[in-house]
Amino acid sequence: MAITQIRADTEGRAHHERERAEGNTSREALRCLKRGLSDVVDKTLREDLAAG
Repeated sequence: MAITQIRADTEGRAHHERERAEGNTSREALRCLKRGLSDVVDKTLREDLAAG
């Protein structure tokens, strides 16, 4: 999911580029993007569980 977002012109790519501009390596920037995506998925799952 993260790799796909980096390849396309998305918010994920912008996030990755910001992390790189801050001095993080490409690997570190990818890790940050993955963490952000997993947080979104986790939040969605928790909301669905609470609603269901």
